[in-house]
Amino acid sequence: MRNLLPFRDINVHASTSHYAFTSPSSPSAQTLVIERPSGDIRLNDGALLGAKRVSSIAGILGIVKLRLDKYIIVITKAQPMGRLKGHMVYKIMATEFLPLRERTLHDSDEDTYLTLLKTLLKTGPMYFSYSFDITNSFQRQAASNPSHALWQRADDRFFWNRFIQTDLIDFAMGATSASGLRPHGAHQTGADPFILPVMFGMMRITTTRIKSTPLTFALITRRSRHRAGTRYLTRGIDEHGHVANFNETEQTVVLNDGTTDARGMGGGGSMQDGKVSGFDGQDMQVMSYVQTRGSVPVYWAEVSTLRYTPDLQIRGVETAVEVAKSHFDEQIRLYGDNYLVNLVNQRGREVRVKEAYEQLVRTIVSVPTESTQSNHATSEKIHIVEASQPKQKYDRLHYVYFDFHNETKGLRWHRAQLLLDQLKDGLVQGQYFRGVDMPGDLQGRLEVRARQTAVVRTNCMDCLDRTNVVQTMLARWTLTRQLVDIGILRPGEAADDDAAFKVLFRNIWADNADIVSRTYSGTGALKTDFTRTGERTRAGALQDLNNSLTRYVKNNFGDGPRQDAFDLFLGAFQPDSLGIGATQVFVDRRPIMIQAIPYVLAGSFFLVLVSSLARSNPETMIWPLRLFTIICLLIGMWCFRFIYTHGVLYVNWPKLNTPRWANEGYQEAMGAIRKDKFIGPFVARHERGASSARISHLEEGKKRIQ
Repeated sequence: MRNLLPFRDINVHASTSHYAFTSPSSPSAQTLVIERPSGDIRLNDGALLGAKRVSSIAGILGIVKLRLDKYIIVITKAQPMGRLKGHMVYKIMATEFLPLRERTLHDSDEDTYLTLLKTLLKTGPMYFSYSFDITNSFQRQAASNPSHALWQRADDRFFWNRFIQTDLIDFAMGATSASGLRPHGAHQTGADPFILPVMFGMMRITTTRIKSTPLTFALITRRSRHRAGTRYLTRGIDEHGHVANFNETEQTVVLNDGTTDARGMGGGGSMQDGKVSGFDGQDMQVMSYVQTRGSVPVYWAEVSTLRYTPDLQIRGVETAVEVAKSHFDEQIRLYGDNYLVNLVNQRGREVRVKEAYEQLVRTIVSVPTESTQSNHATSEKIHIVEASQPKQKYDRLHYVYFDFHNETKGLRWHRAQLLLDQLKDGLVQGQYFRGVDMPGDLQGRLEVRARQTAVVRTNCMDCLDRTNVVQTMLARWTLTRQLVDIGILRPGEAADDDAAFKVLFRNIWADNADIVSRTYSGTGALKTDFTRTGERTRAGALQDLNNSLTRYVKNNFGDGPRQDAFDLFLGAFQPDSLGIGATQVFVDRRPIMIQAIPYVLAGSFFLVLVSSLARSNPETMIWPLRLFTIICLLIGMWCFRFIYTHGVLYVNWPKLNTPRWANEGYQEAMGAIRKDKFIGPFVARHERGASSARISHLEEGKKRIQ
């Protein structure tokens, strides 16, 4: 019988000629063999002789090819997070890289690649389940084909290890992979249990009570693998219609849930292979509500120059119309009507993003009609753009601008309720998903009682802090509505009326805000004191200040390697084995003079500090020391001014896929420096290679193929 689910236990056997993977709980299953050093994959009936058992693993994360070697990435430690409908969900805690050959040639780039990947896997929140498709919402799961293997049912957007599973998937499908594996024709079903889909994002599952009614409350945020990256390095939309920082958040309530806790201890019902009977013979019910967030779908970027506020660049909206249509094609197909909630400021630099978004919507929808609400504080409190009479699919887009900054300033966070009032009709019509367990169904499927037919797609500049506040508010309102609909709450009551659940709900949503923010910006979210307590506090404001300063440092000096790690793991960059040892991708190719200036700055101010604090003998001459101090101070000031003026040269840009605007900024800055009468001759004389040398590594890798 075909095994559709991944193996829960895998033993690794190693020899000089191959790695063999077996499942001790499935002795009749075929053994997966990966040959060394070629990487060819085959299945073997029964165990192989001559291989030494190395360890037991939780699963195979994938196979990655770097410059010198291929590596099998295995999950060595996983932490249980809780059960959904009886299915245990795990978080990846530790991984190990198994090389296909012992390296005989040292390569610094190979070491850097490995460091990048290991850091990402150590810090990135990744989750999986052996029996439950966590990449899909409950509504999409209800429409999936249970006769397919788990990895085949996974949502491609949230199947985060899809690229590094390419070799195994190609083998399973009988196709020739990009790495040159031999075709096998028919579907190799014996390989399916070794393919484990992994989700990147946030997962919280907890059992709780509301008005003495036990339930399971879960919050899942799935981050898209398309156009994934860091804050200032991935903005807007790409040529495939994928937007930066796209996340789907699903809030789920499970009633009559006879499952177990995160430690696997027995619950109130019976469970076998994820099939659960409810409490007291009642059928299990699942209610879920999905929201999305994603960058404004036009071509725009923020260029870091070491200034606190980066330079904003926006290309003409007409250039993004077709790719934006591609983006919304997918959103409408998956979610139905889209309420596009835009929270950027209507003044200052952000207004250009607002205007571009509105122009895009006017272009896409047929016969757009607009309405504006104002008050004493702002002339545009709410601005709506939508089709007057729906005629085509893009008329299912409803643009809603809310002046979040003006309406909530002065700690008036309750004013966000104005946006909820505007969206209520759409929320009611859009419904939420509700399914009831079918006791006689061996697949554990749900009988669908209601479907969600609309989604709120929220954005601010980063799709983080303001977006978190609004999504939490909408989730709270929808949860109350769900509990009223099924009779747990009476009309007029709210989920927040239960003090214990109120604290739980706020903390889970605040944790979600922090995790989503940390993976994109490098720090926790801002304004989470309001999410956790319902109030804006001074301590929260100080924490926001700390996070903002930390973001500045990380976004300018730490995001380059983080972006490289995303690109390497997701296949946006693939190392080339040609020119090993001759071309180094990660070497700093800036002229020595440019590299030295920060060190001169630090040394100058150190000498100024030392000479200022040093005690002098009254009998010695003071003016030489003072002159020396003044010279050091002047040198330090000149260095600081140079770095501030040419900040683009000192941002830690990605080395694998350097953004176009970074290359342009580098060329422009170097051109200006060469014309400088003082430093220009030194730079021209000591520059290592042409100015384009810094970006020569762009030819090293192939572009995204997934």
